[in-house]
Amino acid sequence: MARYVTWNLENGGIDRSGAEDRRFTQIDVLTSLDPKPDILALQEITGWQRDDWSRLYELANPLGMVPLPPVTSYVGDGTNHLVLLYRPATVTVAGYRRVPTGGTFHHGLARARVVIDSTETMVLATHLCPYEGDTRLREARRLTDYAGPFPGRPDNAVLLGDLNTADRGPTAETPIGQPSEPDWEHDVPPNLQARYRLVHTDERPDGAFGDTDRRALTVLHAAGWTDPQDLLPDYPRQATVGHRYDNEPTPLRLDHILYAGRQITPTAYTTISDETTKAASDHLPVCLDTA
Repeated sequence: MARYVTWNLENGGIDRSGAEDRRFTQIDVLTSLDPKPDILALQEITGWQRDDWSRLYELANPLGMVPLPPVTSYVGDGTNHLVLLYRPATVTVAGYRRVPTGGTFHHGLARARVVIDSTETMVLATHLCPYEGDTRLREARRLTDYAGPFPGRPDNAVLLGDLNTADRGPTAETPIGQPSEPDWEHDVPPNLQARYRLVHTDERPDGAFGDTDRRALTVLHAAGWTDPQDLLPDYPRQATVGHRYDNEPTPLRLDHILYAGRQITPTAYTTISDETTKAASDHLPVCLDTA
């Protein structure tokens, strides 16, 4: 049995004023999980490189976890990172790489070969482009190889991260069988819609906005990545965004944990949603438990 968790910490849990109250809350949330994560992927640990990565170890040590070398976004000022952590009591790391992607990834890709419960698994952690779907689609195509057998790689894989793409199914805020679609006209201002809507589709050759852009997730599913929600349809997890900013109130699941391989069986897939996690970041943590 293993527990995988992913969380975008929103600027490292550090506010523009320099206050770090959210970061301390994030530590409390993660250390209070029972059971603790075996694998933890964090996005936007922004600024944590300061003071010899002391903030990273302030989180890792009470969790009993070990961080692998963080991946720094190739865009920006070199302060935005993502990181993958593992629990040495339950996980053996057989290899790790900050994958060079030739600038394909807006943020980056971390890849670890691990052994959990005697099962060798490739664990991938990423943060896809937040600004537009064409880049997300290119990024997703770099992840399709990991969804099935490939020479020299384990037959099992888990992908964690803020994929910035709404999934196909309902959230806990919508009825079963009814997809969660943004009310583009009323809920999202026009200047933010290009992030998550199709632009210049065959149906809208004038460059106007089209439907919700789900291409990145669609190509991952088509390649063989499985959404645990598909196997647990009676318990749709809650949205991971939509709780923090007045100009983005639509609940969507943009953060995901996907898996591939017959030796991984999901038993629970949840968004950790409460007033504490909602105050701690503009994204909520996601947890996948497997047998």
